[in-house]
Amino acid sequence: MELTDYELFEVPPRWLFLRLETSDGTVGWGEPVVEGRAHTVRAGVEELLDDYLLGENPLRIEDHWQTLYRGGFYRGGPVLMSAIAGIDQALWDIKGKHFGAPVYELLGGKARDRIRVYQWIGGDRPADVGNAAREKVEAGFTALKMNATSEMERVESPAKIRAAEERLAEVREAVGPEIDIGVDFHGRVAKPMAKRLAKALEPYEPMFIEEPVLPEHNDALPEIAGHTTTPIATGERMFSRWDFKEVLESGAVDVIQPDLSHAGGITEVKKIASMAEAYDVALAPHCPLGPIALASCVQVDACTPNALIQEQSLDIHYNQTSDVLDYLADSSVGAYDSGYVELPDAPGLGVEIDEEVVRERAGEVNWHNPVWRHDDGSVAEW
Repeated sequence: MELTDYELFEVPPRWLFLRLETSDGTVGWGEPVVEGRAHTVRAGVEELLDDYLLGENPLRIEDHWQTLYRGGFYRGGPVLMSAIAGIDQALWDIKGKHFGAPVYELLGGKARDRIRVYQWIGGDRPADVGNAAREKVEAGFTALKMNATSEMERVESPAKIRAAEERLAEVREAVGPEIDIGVDFHGRVAKPMAKRLAKALEPYEPMFIEEPVLPEHNDALPEIAGHTTTPIATGERMFSRWDFKEVLESGAVDVIQPDLSHAGGITEVKKIASMAEAYDVALAPHCPLGPIALASCVQVDACTPNALIQEQSLDIHYNQTSDVLDYLADSSVGAYDSGYVELPDAPGLGVEIDEEVVRERAGEVNWHNPVWRHDDGSVAEW
């Protein structure tokens, strides 16, 4: 068996799907994308497949991963690692189908029967989050996530801190103490305000505060951790085990959030998760993406003892034209029950992509994140 052909599909709202085919007709799917840079990652996938993998045995996944990563003098970063990630997902899908087993069975077997998921509330600029929180809890979710703030200056007024505090208080009052609430700083907050904001939000007992500073400033995490007892989560903009090494050694992080479509795929994230386990750190994979990325996350969650909870993008504010389940032949596979998703038992990634819908909706995707500016006209973090 060898890899013979591939196709790439840009599909709304902002995803890139890879269809990888073998000489015996087995098809594997991957989701290699950087949100807002689909064209760039597409070129990276084409280069890697054309230069290294076509004509090769798809089952040698570890060797292929090492070749794609170490075969180039320049390594890492979002574009290369996302290209590798989508190819890796498709290779695992093929391997699972070849052996008639879910990917998690090939990675050691189940460590659980289902994985808890959380649901986003609010948009980029959080507003009426209280009512949204009630609706999601009534729909069965037991964990939510919200943005802490919109754009913030490096040093902000007390009013800005108070507004963030009041939003979280509104959600906590709406859902009560039984529901977990993750609060995403989104890298919008500079170190001085991160310390103040973490302390101000602590009385409302967030499940975690996410990306309190940009990953470029991970060296500030120990100081921020010293200002709060709230668990700290980060990792969506970190792309390999080498990126995670220092934050794990710092002892400042409680939850890591690698993205299986950005951090080298199933092969690499499984290794990152094992590293985290040695430091008593939980795994909560980042995934505001499509069904292939989510299916890949669930496969890793299934066989990872320190997996805590899974992000998913159903009804997220980005998904205005297409949603996660739209591209599945059987949407019941991704159904949520009481805030959990059951582990699929179908081979490979466990989901069947509706190829007809993919081809029907495929076209050029031009999603880009907004560029925000402060009142003085300078660029703000989104």
